[in-house]
Amino acid sequence: MTDRVSDAVEGLDPTAVLSVRGLRLGFGQYLVLDGLDLDVREHECVVLLGASGSGKSTLLRAIDLLEEVEDGVIALRGEDVTDPRVNADRVRARLGLVFQAFNLFGHLTVLDNLTLAPRLVHGQDRDTAEAAALAMLERVGLAGRERAYPEQLSGGQQQRAAIARALVTSPDLLLLDEVTSALDPALVGEVLDLLAEVRAAGTTMLVATHELGFARRVADRVCFLHEGRVWESGPPSIIDTPTTAELAAFLGSPPDRVRG
Repeated sequence: MTDRVSDAVEGLDPTAVLSVRGLRLGFGQYLVLDGLDLDVREHECVVLLGASGSGKSTLLRAIDLLEEVEDGVIALRGEDVTDPRVNADRVRARLGLVFQAFNLFGHLTVLDNLTLAPRLVHGQDRDTAEAAALAMLERVGLAGRERAYPEQLSGGQQQRAAIARALVTSPDLLLLDEVTSALDPALVGEVLDLLAEVRAAGTTMLVATHELGFARRVADRVCFLHEGRVWESGPPSIIDTPTTAELAAFLGSPPDRVRG
């Protein structure tokens, strides 16, 4: 273990659901995350803002162990999941990740999409998995659509099904990556309303989004990513009263709105 990783482990918050310290990750010569630190606590909704290329999606993929971390530590409930001895599939079983493009299995019905992980990863029998899936589909407004295939659903319905699939395993942390970016504007509201309901139920969430209204409405904390780090962090009010010129520029705020 390098000195830097040792220092990162010592700096972890053992009470947080997610604790990230000194995270570095790049692609070739391009460094995307450069010593990023972040905590997400129980029942907290943290929203990530930042320009394209700021590392929001890369961070979420790294947390789900879909990207190889160069340095630093990611911990779930105090467990260092970046330790190479850790079983990555076991870690992913504790997380729910919803992508921009739904990623539902087109050859499976909605019900089969929702029951696949509970049966194959969590070892549930079919009856138990289907009962939980049907209850979740009712919760997200898709009751009666369990036998439909993804292509038979609207974009908003597909994204709600993807969110239901992520929630049905009761993850420690729900990761959402720009889940409205692939939707027609008319469908964005229904998905954001669902996420507000999920948040109100106490789900711990880390959300990358460009929807400032959603951040104001739902977030406990907003983190602005810039140059591979959390550049500014605070309550949703920082959207209207940024403390750094970088966040103000991202938001298109005039310089006199930056708090000194």
